[in-house]
Amino acid sequence: MLILCSCVQIRNWFDYRNHICIVFEKLGPSLYDFLRKNNYRSFPIDLVRELGRQLLECVAFMHDLRLIHTDLKPENILLVSPDYVKIPDYKVSPRSPKDGAYFKRLPKSSAIKVIDFGSTTYEHQDHSYIVSTRHYRAPEVILGLGWSYSCDVWSIGCILVELCSGEALFQTHENLEHLAMMERVLGPLPQHMLKRVDRHAEKYVRRGRLDWPEGATSRESIKAVTKLPRLQNLVMQHVDHSGGDFINLLQGLLRYDPSDRLTAKEALRHPFFTRDVHRRSS
Repeated sequence: MLILCSCVQIRNWFDYRNHICIVFEKLGPSLYDFLRKNNYRSFPIDLVRELGRQLLECVAFMHDLRLIHTDLKPENILLVSPDYVKIPDYKVSPRSPKDGAYFKRLPKSSAIKVIDFGSTTYEHQDHSYIVSTRHYRAPEVILGLGWSYSCDVWSIGCILVELCSGEALFQTHENLEHLAMMERVLGPLPQHMLKRVDRHAEKYVRRGRLDWPEGATSRESIKAVTKLPRLQNLVMQHVDHSGGDFINLLQGLLRYDPSDRLTAKEALRHPFFTRDVHRRSS
């Protein structure tokens, strides 16, 4: 089954001195490692589309099983093959090498596997704790509003932006700054969510809005937020075609209210994916 194949497959297990060891199929580097060795240069939009399709198929499969991954990130998405080709990279950027060798790597195959199900939880289990690696954490998790399948979808939105741009969308390690970055990129958080924050997140809200920049811990923090572009501007810096469909997809994946956010299955029916199928079949 194709969808199942996007999840890493267990091959065997054994007990070694009272330690349970699990054998998985041999895979290539993670998407994060590939980006790092590529000087964090972006992937072409057609490759982002193929990676996104497989990632959404895997998550849709998991959600059908009532499972939530809770830790989706480029480190947990592995290329099946380590093979790559080098192509000329004409976009000169601060990340371009100094020696004039303007080439970047592209994987020969776009096939991926999602790994690390150690934090995976069933839908009916306790969801009161913090989940997801910081950069890919959904707003409802930070605000203490509870979470479910849609936290995986938010993570996918962040991942796709990172593959498109080469850099993590929200580079922060502090909750208020993180929420301020979201507002800078995506617009203001909904009032109804800010009114329902739990007691641990109340300090981030003042007079019905995010306590920013008043609550910032430093000028550097304010600068880090201010320098971020709006989502559509960020995407159009890197995408030559399909930009409109891609932005619209991201806006659906990154809706603040988890009940309004696209599901993985809905995202797979988005024109960003279906229009490409129609083009290839015509």
